[in-house]
Amino acid sequence: MYGNIFCFFVGSRPIIILSDFEVVRDALVNQAEVFSDRPSLPLVALITKKKGVVFAPYGPVWRKQRKFSHSTLRHFGLGKHSLEPKITEEFRFVKEEILKYGEKQFNPFPIISNAVSNIICSIAFGRRFDYDNVEFKTLLSLMSRGLEISLNIHVILVNICPWLYYLPFGPYRELRQIVFDITTFLKKIIAQHRENLDAQNPQDFIDMYLLQVDEEKKTNSKSSFNEDYLFYIIGDLFVAGTDTTTNTILWCLLYLSLHPQVQEKVQEEIESVIGRDRCPTLADKVHMPFTEATIMEVQRMTVVVPLSIPRMASETTVFQGYTIPKGSVIFCNLWSVHRDPSIWKNPDDFYPERFLDENGQLLKKETFIPFGIGKRVCMGEQLAKMELFLMVTSLLQHFTFLYPEDLKKPSMDGRFGLTLAPFPFNVIALKR
Repeated sequence: MYGNIFCFFVGSRPIIILSDFEVVRDALVNQAEVFSDRPSLPLVALITKKKGVVFAPYGPVWRKQRKFSHSTLRHFGLGKHSLEPKITEEFRFVKEEILKYGEKQFNPFPIISNAVSNIICSIAFGRRFDYDNVEFKTLLSLMSRGLEISLNIHVILVNICPWLYYLPFGPYRELRQIVFDITTFLKKIIAQHRENLDAQNPQDFIDMYLLQVDEEKKTNSKSSFNEDYLFYIIGDLFVAGTDTTTNTILWCLLYLSLHPQVQEKVQEEIESVIGRDRCPTLADKVHMPFTEATIMEVQRMTVVVPLSIPRMASETTVFQGYTIPKGSVIFCNLWSVHRDPSIWKNPDDFYPERFLDENGQLLKKETFIPFGIGKRVCMGEQLAKMELFLMVTSLLQHFTFLYPEDLKKPSMDGRFGLTLAPFPFNVIALKR
């Protein structure tokens, strides 16, 4: 209705919405230095203290912390085949849990959430948690709830009146309690790592970071590396590494249970490339274009961070013929980028073949950007792609998912929080 770039005001602050691929790319790639900052929103500042890698302001501290985080995660397998056994091992627990339901319908959310979270936990904390661990289960449900209520209209008002955050009732009190509980859990894990730290044999991300803290203390008393900053990075990894991938896998199960003919084609490809007895590996990916296209089509239709993480113009600039004032908040509407009818034919239809050429081989489309683009592209993109392929393939190798006939088809609009989650749904998993 308003075109590919438009503006509205919240109070005196301009909010700019970029709604097609060309303007998003122009902003995030061609003018990356101007559009890579984060807005200083009171709600975000209260929770993150402007630290971490997701919401921290763009600048030398962020660059240093992100570079360290990315190289350390790669050291522990991010984007490498060495992480594959951890994902495969975690699927064993997923399979055991699903088999408990037999042919009864169940809600897959807790099982998938536990599994995905355990993979990031194995890299960051050096351990996984049992699915019946009460503290862990509580933490995952709190995290999901926190992301959902963060876009509650009353909570958003904190950005206009920050004192609302401290009110002792309603969503404000609930959000403060969620932040407190997650903080307590993560700080306890960091304290355990500090106590057991072996400088000669670092086991995980926290160990490596603590060693970096100790190293920098010797040479730089004003270093940004400290245990407080570590807490916010771990929070980012834990929340971002769990919620987005969990929701994507859940959307995959929902779409495939509602499109049995697509599910069948994926299973046929699994049969011909992998068979039923061998575990899927990343080496299989190149031989399974339809499976890959199906996952990509689910990502296109459900973009789990539909408005991306907001950016801020760090200086006044001319962009696409408009003057964008310094401090303007920029939202990249990735939902509309992936539903643009001028790029995607019949964009509201679920059609995996749109990602295949006439020979059935995978098409790489530059307009497919579910992880964002530019300097602040999702740091966990490679991990997410590994998890999605190995988990979805393993699930369909062992089970056929049916949507219960006695249940009304769920709304496919999703539940909009900071991420886009499917509404709770049940499935039946028939053992193959």
